[in-house]
Parts: sequence; structure tokens; C-alpha cells
Amino acid sequence: MSPEILFQTQLVLGYVAWLPCLVVYVLPRLKSMDRAGALRAIATLHSFRFFGLVFILPGVVGPNLPAGFSQFAAYADFATGVLAMLALLTFRMRPIFYFFVFAFNVVGAADIVVDYYHATRLDLPAMAGQFGATYAIPIIYVPLLMLTHAVAFYLLMRPQTRAAWALAGDAASSR
Repeated sequence: MSPEILFQTQLVLGYVAWLPCLVVYVLPRLKSMDRAGALRAIATLHSFRFFGLVFILPGVVGPNLPAGFSQFAAYADFATGVLAMLALLTFRMRPIFYFFVFAFNVVGAADIVVDYYHATRLDLPAMAGQFGATYAIPIIYVPLLMLTHAVAFYLLMRPQTRAAWALAGDAASSR
């Protein structure tokens, strides 16, 4: 099997494996939480996106990993991680928290879509071995990140009743 087919198969299977995991284990827990708590859990996961800087760490990725991919992927991941951390730090200031949640989801989802575009344009699946030690990131980590971005957008766009908002406000003020 060619490296390109192998990489693409593993990427698709990353989504196939994470989707039932998310539906069966994560979504029921998130649904039991108030909106802010669920978004805080998602922000916590995305706060580790600083890890994407590894794409520009010499010796970790192959020397032929195109800079057109690695530079953008590294810095967009870093920006997403910082925005997620800012969301976590502003959790008690709800309007600012929601701003940062929206921001890290827009930047993070755009990062993944643009990375897929760059990977396709640069024929990165054919040189998947250049990922070196970072190979697991696009195969295991990225599908989870993209799926949680979708959940976060759903939570942000879902209407919430006044009673739920009042209850969430009461819970936040009691902490």
C-alpha cells in the first residue's frame, strides 16, 4: 500500500474511531453540564494546541516537510492554544469567556481546514513519512480536535432558555 493511501486511510479511520467515542462517552457528559461548563471542558482540550509547534522543531519532523505546511500549522495551532487558555482564564467573566471560546474555535477550525488544503496542494500524504514523530498528530489528535470544534459551535449556536442562563449565572456567582 502506498504511503499516500495508508495516510489517508488512517486519517479517515481517526474520524471513524473518535466519532462513536464522542457520541457514546463525551456528549452525554457534556449534555449534563451547563453550556459554559461544557465549553470550558472543550477549551481545556484545545489549550494543549501549543503542542503543534513541534511541526517546526528541527529533528522531530523530516527535513523535507514543506515549510508551507509546517509553519502555518505550527503557528495557527499555537494561536488556538493561547486563545483556549485565555478562555479558561476568563471563565468567570462570561462575555469575555464566550468571545475567546468563539475565537479559538474559529481560528482552530480554520487552521485544520487550511492545513487539509495545504496538505492536499503540497501532496503531503505522499510524503507522510516526513511527519516523523508528529505522525500521530494528524491521525489521532486532529480528528478529535475537529469533532470538538463542531460540538463547540453547536453549543455556541444553540439557543438557551432564560432559565438556563439564570441558573448558569447563579452557579457562576456561587463559586
